[in-house]
Amino acid sequence: MTRRNKIIYWVVTIFLSIGMLAGGIQQMFQIGGYNEIVANLRYPLYLLSIIGTWKILGVIIILIPKFPLFKEWAYAGFFFVMSGATISHLAVGQAFSEAIPPLILLTATVLSWYFRPVDRKINLNKSV
Repeated sequence: MTRRNKIIYWVVTIFLSIGMLAGGIQQMFQIGGYNEIVANLRYPLYLLSIIGTWKILGVIIILIPKFPLFKEWAYAGFFFVMSGATISHLAVGQAFSEAIPPLILLTATVLSWYFRPVDRKINLNKSV
């Protein structure tokens, strides 16, 4: 892995982790305006606690070493939640500006996943 890629990975991953952790904590405890956002999107409020908990666990998984399979699941979860949030804002007719925060975190998810180091990837060429 080149120095440039390592820097990109860590900058994007730290940004992603801060965003997901902050959102996860606010969602888990249903504070910070998320109740209104979720109500406007016509989702049940209990969904916040579920998503918030999984975001926090996902951040822990992508930051700790090893466990590449769990990392794949965490990245997939972040991708599904952020793409779903982006689409949800647009589907209910909200302004595009409402979809920008999840779109930014979706982009950070893809970049972090793409630039992750080899030791954080699943080795599919491993012989049994």
